[in-house]
Amino acid sequence: MRNSIYPVLALVIVLVTGCNPQKPAPFVHDISQGPTPWSYEPAGKVDGDFTFAIISDLYSGEREGVFEVAVEQINLLRPEFILSIGDLIDGGTEDVGELKKQFDHFDNRVAKAKAPFFHVGGNHDLTNTTMRKFWMDRYGRRYYHFIYNNVLFLMMDSEDYNEQRMQEIYTARAEAIKVLDGDHPELAQDMEYFKMTERVSGEIGDEQSAYFEKVIKENPNVKWTFILMHKPVWQREAAGNLSRVETALAGKNFTVINGHFHSYSHRMKDGHDYMILGTTSGGQNPKDENAFDHITLVNFVDGEPAIATLRMDGILDKTGKIPLEGDKYCYQASKCVTAEESQ
Repeated sequence: MRNSIYPVLALVIVLVTGCNPQKPAPFVHDISQGPTPWSYEPAGKVDGDFTFAIISDLYSGEREGVFEVAVEQINLLRPEFILSIGDLIDGGTEDVGELKKQFDHFDNRVAKAKAPFFHVGGNHDLTNTTMRKFWMDRYGRRYYHFIYNNVLFLMMDSEDYNEQRMQEIYTARAEAIKVLDGDHPELAQDMEYFKMTERVSGEIGDEQSAYFEKVIKENPNVKWTFILMHKPVWQREAAGNLSRVETALAGKNFTVINGHFHSYSHRMKDGHDYMILGTTSGGQNPKDENAFDHITLVNFVDGEPAIATLRMDGILDKTGKIPLEGDKYCYQASKCVTAEESQ
């Protein structure tokens, strides 16, 4: 008789606390205070399958109106969230008022998306120490991670130089731009900036590598890992490359995605996809057939990703047209040049 009270107590506890235990949230991160690098948290179902989109470079040479079309096209695709790989603004300034204007312009446009947006900085967004501070005041961390439905996302800062080196790169870049905008732009190729390794491959510092090593170690059972960055630090031969993170991920499933070159390419490295995205309104070389505007759509189904590269000139609405009268824009410069321009 005395032991019969325990089932009754157990029933009371269930009724008070709820019939079902609380389900885990689909979105997990380690940022407890301050601004966040995402616009708001995605809130999907914890069922294993989900879809996300990735936008590519807007700068340098953004073509007006194209990014607005991309946002409308993403809304047709209805992903759970949207990721970026940097170069969201033109940047290259220490004028805080101008930086606010440029980031406001970007965020106001991306706010029309029907999914949360995750910021990643590129060389146009993190050009100097003033811009680095502005970014951190506005979006918080320059590099971070999150988990969505047991898939790990490592969002990297490929402009992770010490302050002195960042200033050296910024100064050399400014000098090169003056020559590029002058009467003899061909002379810029012999200048210091164009000889810098960082201009091409970027760098991640020891502290950033250690952060991601720790994240990987603490999450050994994720189904997949996506690594997003602006410059391809995995191509860097000197210290500050991706090797420490790649080593930490040995034996695990992962995909690496970056931009910066405004030209689409893909390669396999040790059985893993390494993708360099094209543009989502950034400037294009009219002689490069791999320079085209696109949106990357990833469907994570049955424990692995299905990655689709969707050209913007092929994403049509229900009327059979590109949204926002987007038929008036060129989405691949090599197909839009005149005979005179191609000579």
